[in-house]
Amino acid sequence: MTNNIKRRDFLGVTFVAIATLGGAVTLIGMKQAWNPLPGVLEGGFTEVDLKTLKSGIPKNVMWRGKPIFILKKTMEMEKSPRDLVIDNEHYTVVIGLCTHLGCIPAWKTNQWKCACHGGLFNANGKNIFGPPPRPLDLVPFKIKGNILVLGEEGNEYKKLLTVNV
Repeated sequence: MTNNIKRRDFLGVTFVAIATLGGAVTLIGMKQAWNPLPGVLEGGFTEVDLKTLKSGIPKNVMWRGKPIFILKKTMEMEKSPRDLVIDNEHYTVVIGLCTHLGCIPAWKTNQWKCACHGGLFNANGKNIFGPPPRPLDLVPFKIKGNILVLGEEGNEYKKLLTVNV
């Protein structure tokens, strides 16, 4: 050490430098912990091409670990205010979990049937028999042309939320 710098001053400056460096490293680590993991970002949105769907046969896709039922309705199926309408085609887009206890209903001749307690949902996702207290829940979605993007709240989704069933 030089004669101009006292030991006490040197230790003070060293302590401040180490504390600043430690604080910066801690903040960088905290910032990385706040960011979602890459797997979460990848699983956040699911895209489905509606043109590939066949009328009367629901397509089941997984979104954030939940089954999603997407049904392109036939002309004979009852229309609903909760239908997604694109190019005069009617679609039902719902989370495929029974609103009673969360079982996964199966498609049986124009309706979903929950095997757990016999609940029935029609092609609109409306509860028509059994213990389910409400219709199947809507999944947040956005429309990009003929692509249904699950996980984003678009105008069509917000419009369907206001409909009473």
